[in-house]
Amino acid sequence: MTVDNIKRKLETEEYDFLRTNKNLGNNIILLTLGGSYAYGMEKPDGTSDVDVRGIALNSKSDILLGKDFEQIVEETTDTTVYSFNKMIQLLSNSNPNTIEELGCLPEHYFMLSDIGKELLKNRKMFLSKICVHTFGGYASNQLRRMENKATRLVGQKQNEEYILKSINNAQYEYKNRYFPYDDSNIKLYTDKAVQPGYDSEIFMDIDLKHYPLRDWTGMWNEMKAIVSSYNKFGKRNEKAVQKDKLGKHMAHLIRLYMMCIDILEQEEIITYRGYEHDLLMSVRNGEYLDSNRQPRSEFYDLLNEYEKRFDYAKENTSLPDVPDYKKINEFKMYVNERIVRGDI
Repeated sequence: MTVDNIKRKLETEEYDFLRTNKNLGNNIILLTLGGSYAYGMEKPDGTSDVDVRGIALNSKSDILLGKDFEQIVEETTDTTVYSFNKMIQLLSNSNPNTIEELGCLPEHYFMLSDIGKELLKNRKMFLSKICVHTFGGYASNQLRRMENKATRLVGQKQNEEYILKSINNAQYEYKNRYFPYDDSNIKLYTDKAVQPGYDSEIFMDIDLKHYPLRDWTGMWNEMKAIVSSYNKFGKRNEKAVQKDKLGKHMAHLIRLYMMCIDILEQEEIITYRGYEHDLLMSVRNGEYLDSNRQPRSEFYDLLNEYEKRFDYAKENTSLPDVPDYKKINEFKMYVNERIVRGDI
């Protein structure tokens, strides 16, 4: 499906909610593509789903009353439109699903108001080293979708490293949600296993004093859930193979690394992967699957290459530890003040 075809599709009755919903309509400042079409990874036969993503301003009454509709989700059309205030929060946290809206091709912006243009112009204020953890977490989630096969191909020891990486990514968020602690207080690492049947397993060194029990219980349950989730991927992986979606998951895993490396090295958000199109499509189309429709060892070689590039980029990036919160808050206030005054 071409961009022009998608534009015409958005004008049909199926998408009337974009024009009639009280929170959308003239409040929309940005409307663009998401998913495969945004990445340049759609199927050549035009059967890929059309995902639509957008941002809409908060209303004057919601701003004055401290309310926020946060997001409008229309599942039948795979459309999600975030409120401006919610979007600012997600962008500040380097949320991969939303930050990609700021790096689409120009022709993929179907609606772009003056405020939307200002947001794109100032998109670099959201970039920071936080993306290492958010993109890393999303990449780990993609990896888990095929973990049953990964265990057999790369071995139990490497599988433990995958689990440890997932927990370390999650730990970054713990500091924002639980009572603070130093990195030296909780150390996770792999070593020779004491568990029967394991070559390697994850161990913990913990040094916490006067730490709230409920906060520790919360962190422990989250770490436990990550470990437990790896035991469930067999069935998920089987379903993915039956629906021939495993290649898609594999391609998006590589794409996440590509996008984060660009942010870290170039300080640019590049959603459309034109340069790597052939590689990504070869992965998506199953060229890295064996005769049983499972990942071949060559895929893990490719994955390891991008993991090394990712590790190098995060160690050598010039991005700040956190985004420019002062500039972000000033922009948010500038927009909301104009809404309250009736200027937009």
